[in-house]
Amino acid sequence: MVNDPEAEAGVARERSKIPAAIGAGVVAIVLLGGAMMWRANSRTNKVALSSRPKPVTVVRARAAMYRPTRLYVGTLQPWVEAKVGPQLVSAYVDTVLVRPGAVVKRGEVLATLDCRDASASVKAIAARARAIDAHQQAIAHEATRTQSLLNGGFVSPNEAEQKTSQSAAEEAQLEAERATLTRSSLQVSDCVLRAPFAGDIAQRMIDPGAFVRPGSAIVTVVDRGTVRMSADAPELDFEAIPPGTKVTVHVYATNRDVLATITRRAPAADPLTRTVHFEIDIPDPGHEIPVGTTGEVRLQVGQPVAATEIPLYAATVRNNKAKLFTIDQGVAHARTVPIRGEAGGSLFVDGSLPAGAAVVTEGRSLLEDGDHVTAKELVAEATERSAAASQSPVASTRRAVDRETARGPR
Repeated sequence: MVNDPEAEAGVARERSKIPAAIGAGVVAIVLLGGAMMWRANSRTNKVALSSRPKPVTVVRARAAMYRPTRLYVGTLQPWVEAKVGPQLVSAYVDTVLVRPGAVVKRGEVLATLDCRDASASVKAIAARARAIDAHQQAIAHEATRTQSLLNGGFVSPNEAEQKTSQSAAEEAQLEAERATLTRSSLQVSDCVLRAPFAGDIAQRMIDPGAFVRPGSAIVTVVDRGTVRMSADAPELDFEAIPPGTKVTVHVYATNRDVLATITRRAPAADPLTRTVHFEIDIPDPGHEIPVGTTGEVRLQVGQPVAATEIPLYAATVRNNKAKLFTIDQGVAHARTVPIRGEAGGSLFVDGSLPAGAAVVTEGRSLLEDGDHVTAKELVAEATERSAAASQSPVASTRRAVDRETARGPR
């Protein structure tokens, strides 16, 4: 076998290129990794987030006058309400002439019952009464004649007394039949149901063909000429609701306010609820207030006091104190101030919070005392819209529940 020097030299050159290629690849990988590490490190934030100013929204506190307000929820009831139905007879309903919403007059027929049996009984009793009346008259005449014969000695005193007693017995039986006739006549009259007073039909519970018994209600009549607002106040507010107090009644169903005066107040509290019942008579000649609906009574008590007004959502209320944050020169300060009260969507706090102070509204849940912030002030128009939105009855009820839950048991 002959060795070729040129071939061997070519193989040696090829083998010498392999370490160079490996070294070049290693260098390239190291350079690429270094570039990627430099790129990653260049994009890493070296500044701690806690040291950055936190964005918040603030609103300026305003000087205001606050007067305590009491709010009670009650029911608007009709002045008179009657459930019309039979009271003496049991029968099938023949006709019902009215439906809910109908306006009726006093004495107007509302429904009739099938009382043919009662009518027949009345006729029978009337006939028996006439027969007894005729028989009693005959016996009375006979007793009179017997008394006249007694003076001449033609009859004995015993016979005259028997005739007189027989006449009295027949008269008593006649009176009994007349009483029975009167009762049966009342049953017949009970078959025609009439309106006991002028008013509106509120409910129709039974249709023709149904069987009714004494005490069953067929229709309900209400008188809405005057509406009674009935509510209950805690016993601590007894002195705040004397008769004659001016109040405002908000009708939920029509979303309107009515100025009224407390008409009467119970002299004692309910032993179970420890509340005092009071009523307000509201004249409603136009029958515009629906009865059986919910109403809200508002009245102001005490004297107006100076306070600082802030939005209700800018503070956390616990135990008659408000926890909030104010901003001074870009630094948040936690404060706790006594509250005067609230009205609508506003919270009224003690004057220790000066008017014009920047109070945090949004972002305060992430703040701590001494944090640096960047504040964006709300315009007055946006604040008023938020306050108006929070004045709805549902929002007020939810706020009251939240406050009671936060305060816990007393």
